[in-house]
Amino acid sequence: MRLLLIILALLSGLCAWSQNNGFSASYNRKASLFQLLPNTKNEIIFLGNSMTAGGEWGELLQNSHVKNRGISGDTTKGIMNRLGEVTASSPRKVFLLIGINDLATGKSKETVFENICKIAQQIRKDSPRTKVYIQSMFPVNDQLRESPVKKDEEIVWVNKQLENWCLSNNFEFIELYSHFVVPGTYLLNPVHTNDGGHFTGEAYLKWAAILKPYVKEK
Repeated sequence: MRLLLIILALLSGLCAWSQNNGFSASYNRKASLFQLLPNTKNEIIFLGNSMTAGGEWGELLQNSHVKNRGISGDTTKGIMNRLGEVTASSPRKVFLLIGINDLATGKSKETVFENICKIAQQIRKDSPRTKVYIQSMFPVNDQLRESPVKKDEEIVWVNKQLENWCLSNNFEFIELYSHFVVPGTYLLNPVHTNDGGHFTGEAYLKWAAILKPYVKEK
């Protein structure tokens, strides 16, 4: 009986939190699920927005330690809001990809860069054993999008700043942008997308192949 009351109190608290934190209903549904899933040893967390959420990472990487913590539409603010759940298990690795939705909704490139750095630093502070990998943002293809983002130069700028910052602060930067862009342009290669902003299955296979050595390394 006591255990049941504790569970009900926890669920009640989660409901109140989700209704009052200023994030979308879909964000809160997913975040509340992540809060309730069990922590395990040596987790490898994939953390980000819809690009991360869309990947079946455990299967793509053939690794049972991999957990997907992506939420469609997420932003740097949303990631910071739920970092406690991510670091609670002291994961072995975190692969972070975030920022495009911030840019798309009007956040400055400087704010996006600073927030990503803050996320990485907070993970290191809360879970010192965790190795943090910061992935570059991908290009987009406005010619295929119903709602053009038109933040090409900002994406490139943030990626470059992150690469330099990681080198100076002992974080691992994974450059993905050049693998998916049409050479000589800012455009996401159409062979990798059907809407200009999200990946097809083949693109996920390519992405996973790039990440596999980082996932496997000690």
